Amino acid sequence: MSYYPPYGQAPPPQQGGGYYQQPPPGQYPPPQQGGYPPQQYGAPPPQQQPPYGAPPPGQYGGYPQQGQQPPYSQQPPPPPQQGAYGQQPPYGQQPPYGQQPPYGQQPPYGQQQPPYGQPPAGYGAPQGGYGGGYAPAPVPPTPPSVGYAPQSINWDATADANALRSAMKGFGTDEKTLIRVLADKDPLQVDAIRNTYHRLHRRDLIKDIESETSSWFEYGLVALARGPLLNDVHMLHSAMSGPGTKESVLNDILLSRSNADLRAIKALYHQTYHRSLEDAVRGELSLKTERHFMIVLQATRAEDAAPVQKPEVDRDVQELYNATEGKIGTDEIRVCSILSTRNDNHIRAVAFEYRQRYARSLEDVIRKEFSGHMEDALLFQLRHATDKYMHQAALLEDAMVGAGTRDKLLIGRVVRVHWDRANLANVRGAYEKRYNKSLAHRIRGETSGDYERLMLACIGERV
Repeated sequence: MSYYPPYGQAPPPQQGGGYYQQPPPGQYPPPQQGGYPPQQYGAPPPQQQPPYGAPPPGQYGGYPQQGQQPPYSQQPPPPPQQGAYGQQPPYGQQPPYGQQPPYGQQPPYGQQQPPYGQPPAGYGAPQGGYGGGYAPAPVPPTPPSVGYAPQSINWDATADANALRSAMKGFGTDEKTLIRVLADKDPLQVDAIRNTYHRLHRRDLIKDIESETSSWFEYGLVALARGPLLNDVHMLHSAMSGPGTKESVLNDILLSRSNADLRAIKALYHQTYHRSLEDAVRGELSLKTERHFMIVLQATRAEDAAPVQKPEVDRDVQELYNATEGKIGTDEIRVCSILSTRNDNHIRAVAFEYRQRYARSLEDVIRKEFSGHMEDALLFQLRHATDKYMHQAALLEDAMVGAGTRDKLLIGRVVRVHWDRANLANVRGAYEKRYNKSLAHRIRGETSGDYERLMLACIGERV
């Protein structure tokens, strides 16, 4: 993780994974938001950094489009359209409470993020209650991700549904059309295409794709056509079917998810396979790793908007020490409980304070005290909290590094990153920052044919 300089000072360049100047004790790094602007691959780096709170020049948070576009600051505002792909609200505006913003949005740059070196808003401040008591302020629940709750858009999918049918009808298959239609759609558009295809042609789009394509190209197209929620459910079932359990898939889909997303996954899994997800996971895992995932599946994680309170951070730091280095043996369940029920901002503060107090990283402690699947799961949760974009970049590299490509993991991770284009732009920037090469270049070296073209289209490359 990176540490931040005092407010008003620009961070020095990182050298060899070193740390930035640390803020004073009791002050925590701000949440990661937009930390990795997309790179113009092959172009020289910008000469100046923009002032804090302003987006970098160019295409911050944008998504590569076919053809050439003007700089972000010169683009005209998009016309209002419900659920438009990548639509951003006017600066400073948020959707009403309980409503999901249009697909691809993130909070306006600089909001929900304190200035450098300052703790989150409300940090350490008592909440006033009746009679001068202390009552916690109500915390709004984190809304489900796009595609994880019933939602419709005013968008006509007829042309795309007909194009898909024409591409698979008769002799031969038009693979380029399949890629063009499916690789750049958001979850709500995919649902509309799938439903329109069935209504117009009385056929199942996923079954047609499976009958007309093959190998990893088929696997990727089907993942796109299902949409994020349905694909999560199918991947979970596949990971727990047959000999052995694919622990990496369980980690990818279940860990560090919002309560709303986990509840949606559990509901659809039960509806699809007539068995609770808890029972399925319990039958595949054992001992304390099983208990770890049962805590996760309770979906009782602190909501993202919950403020970080220093007394709670200090208590968790002490409990983590007492459960690991401060005793003979390890209290695994206590560590699992803390990392599974706190939000990312809190975990980030705990990791920072742990290093300040004990002069070692929490990641090193987990590596020393744990092993196997539990170690991997705890590191997944910690790394996602400290830098979610760099963590996603590392997961993509992990699917490609070494002898042979773990294609199922690569496809699942590329498609999962692809659903949120603002997130994708940051992950691409993080990947290049860490590995000194573009994600597209890396994928080209590990895939080929229509499979390669589909993966490249999913990350916004022209194919």
